[in-house]
Amino acid sequence: MADMTSTSTAARPARPRRAPSRTVAPRNWRRRFLAELAATSNVTASAKVAKVSTSTAYEARRDDPEFYRQWQEALCEGYDHLEMTLLQRLREGEIKPAGGAKRGTRVFDNATAFRLLTAHRESAARQRAITENRNTDAILDAIDAKIEKMRTRSFTPVTKEPDQDPRDAQ
Repeated sequence: MADMTSTSTAARPARPRRAPSRTVAPRNWRRRFLAELAATSNVTASAKVAKVSTSTAYEARRDDPEFYRQWQEALCEGYDHLEMTLLQRLREGEIKPAGGAKRGTRVFDNATAFRLLTAHRESAARQRAITENRNTDAILDAIDAKIEKMRTRSFTPVTKEPDQDPRDAQ
């Protein structure tokens, strides 16, 4: 048996642990993030534009209900843009460069885009329903206000001079 008294078994001094460093997010990053998310439906690209990590964005979404709501609206808008782009491509077709052309055009993968739409259709439909319901509530509030105004007018006594008989004017 080997001698177990070697220095390899001696206790090593513990390394001091550093607190995890938190980078400070740039000012107004959420506005830039949401704008890019609405344009691209891509969280990673949106975080890059906003100069924050994706974990910062997901943490903010988890901790702030208002940011979560805005995130969902931005995604819904992004999916609407994607859907319109796909429909345009399907209607007009893709322009492909002729053989030997100096400069080509980007070719999009429609199959991937359709898979993305399918995967997020339910969440986009849910957000549309929430938005439409909010719009419906605003419309109903406006109608109620008009009805109340009409009621107020109908219950307000109108002072009217008695009609004069045309024969009395002679």
